[in-house]
Amino acid sequence: MSSITKRDRSAHPTGQGLTSPLRFSLQLGFFAGLIWGLVRWLFYILHFTVVLPGFLAEPFFKHSFMKSTAGHLTGLLFFIVFSMIATFLYTALLRKLKGPYPGLIFGAVWWTVLFVWAGPRLGMFPPVTRLTWDTLVSEFCVFLLWGLFIGYTVAFEFTDERLREHAV
Repeated sequence: MSSITKRDRSAHPTGQGLTSPLRFSLQLGFFAGLIWGLVRWLFYILHFTVVLPGFLAEPFFKHSFMKSTAGHLTGLLFFIVFSMIATFLYTALLRKLKGPYPGLIFGAVWWTVLFVWAGPRLGMFPPVTRLTWDTLVSEFCVFLLWGLFIGYTVAFEFTDERLREHAV
C-alpha cells in the first residue's frame, strides 16, 4: 500500500483531494448550530433553562419578539451562524489537536464568554449570579456537548483519530 500524505492526496487514484477547512467548518458549524440549537430550544420548552432560545439575537430585536415563535426561529438562525463562525475559528486555530478534551474546553470557554462576560453586558440575560442553577447547569452541559461535537469532529477529520479508533 502506498504511503499517501495529506499533501499528496490530490494525486490519489480516487481523485479525492484534501478536505477544504473552510467548507468543512461551515458545514459542521451549520449542523452543530442546528442540532444543539434545537436541543437548547427543547430545554427552554421543558423549563430546564430560562434563557431564551434566541439569546444571541436579543441585542438586535425587542424582547417581546424574541419570546414569539418567529423570535425562537430567528434565534435558532443566529445560533447556527454563531456555530459556523465558532467552528471556523476552531478549525483554523485548533484543528491539529487530538481527542475530545480540546472540544470540551472550547465549549466551556464559549459558555464563559457568553454567559459570564458578553451576555449580561449586552442585555441578553441577567448575570450568572441571578440565573437559576437549572439554567446554569443545562446551558453549561449544552455548550460542553456543542464544543465536543465540533472539536471531536474536526479532530476526526484533520488528525489521525480514525487510526486511533481502530486501535481501541
